[in-house]
Amino acid sequence: MRFVLRVLKALALVVVLIIAAGTGWLFAWPPELLRVGDGYAAKIVCSNVFVAGRDAEDVLRDDVQAPGNPLLRLVRVSVERDSGRVTARFMGLFASSYALYRGALGCTSVPDGNFEAAIDAVPFDAPAKMQANDAVWPQGEGSGNQPDGKITTVLADSRFAGPAMRAIVVVRNGRIVAEAYGPGFSSKTPLIGWSMTKTVNAAILGRLMLDGKVSFDDDHLMPQWKDDPRARIKVSDLLGMESGLAFNEDYGSVADVTRMLYLDPDMVSLPANAPMEAAPGQRFRYSSGTAALLSRIWMDRVGNAQAAFSYPHDALFSPLGMTSAVFELDARGTFAGSSYLYATAHDWARFGQFLLQDGVWNGRRLLPEGFVGAMRTPTTASNGRYTQGQAWLAPGGSNAAFGLPEDTFWLTGHDGQSMAIVPSANLVVVRLGLTPGWLGYQPQTLLKAVLAASPQPGGPQQQAGSAR
Repeated sequence: MRFVLRVLKALALVVVLIIAAGTGWLFAWPPELLRVGDGYAAKIVCSNVFVAGRDAEDVLRDDVQAPGNPLLRLVRVSVERDSGRVTARFMGLFASSYALYRGALGCTSVPDGNFEAAIDAVPFDAPAKMQANDAVWPQGEGSGNQPDGKITTVLADSRFAGPAMRAIVVVRNGRIVAEAYGPGFSSKTPLIGWSMTKTVNAAILGRLMLDGKVSFDDDHLMPQWKDDPRARIKVSDLLGMESGLAFNEDYGSVADVTRMLYLDPDMVSLPANAPMEAAPGQRFRYSSGTAALLSRIWMDRVGNAQAAFSYPHDALFSPLGMTSAVFELDARGTFAGSSYLYATAHDWARFGQFLLQDGVWNGRRLLPEGFVGAMRTPTTASNGRYTQGQAWLAPGGSNAAFGLPEDTFWLTGHDGQSMAIVPSANLVVVRLGLTPGWLGYQPQTLLKAVLAASPQPGGPQQQAGSAR
């Protein structure tokens, strides 16, 4: 009996030592996967609390834990409202990661915990927040025509709206004709666009093209590329995801994209130092890194840092009346052009209407002629799926396969965000939600149902802001 007790005590000691060693290891050298998870949790909670005005525990449960890796269910967060800091820790103890709210510039991930550097990176006053008015949309937030009953019925059908829908807005002939919202969300809730942000970022670069400060053919784009083959990469190669730079966009693991978003305070560093895996223009590789590079390029071309921080507001959001838009930056002061634009569904729809009108708003051309055309033109290397302007022609299958108009093009985000623009039908359909791809939802089914419920197009295209 004594021998058995000695063995049990020895085993207990071994277990205690293993637990102590494991705990020490997690404190000192947490695995990158845990750091990514905590970084994601801190950033998403921060933006949804301080930008969207939601409850932190609701965001942790619904946005971080419910759709994600099971390990995320063990993440705990704390929010310091006075300082604007959010901390996330695995099991409330390990792999600490942080996010910081910086006022009108939203939240940023602070993976190195250097809050002082993150604050110093944006020392200028952000543009004053625009106020919405009661004019009829898109000039304001007032309602115009009566809702279209047939389309409203379509939006109420879960087969078309999809699981975890948060907002749908349908714009026809320049007016909102139907909209629907998920529980807890409304037309006033700013929602993340994820990769729909890429197309907005491209449009901001297009504004600079109109001023002659950048062109599709510009090369020698980054200092790191001065004396090697990457110097041949053109702006057009980045816009079309054909740069030839290596980049891993696998969100299910610790990959280039998750390192860039949640482990590196400078999002430009990883893609700017990526090796070439193909000649420019020869291979399509979907890469959030290209959007980070485009942000850095247009910011450098604006002229000075303060003007660059204000440029999205001054050049695009203010002219379009996107009063809710918050375009977030990384911890070192580069706009996160791949992912982090928050806006209400009404404001996302304004941007869609702007593209439908070929980059013209209230009679003023804001994008060069042909720029939106590039957003609708397929690249050869992508086999017709992706376009020359950070947009999709055929996400998840061709338009023809779904019986959709040939001129349809798309903005998409990886959690079920989508915007369909159909010039031939004078139609924009925005769908926002938290609908991961593994749920199998396809926004083409929504668009097809909306088209079927819509009258046949006829007459000239209605320009937003013009007399009716």
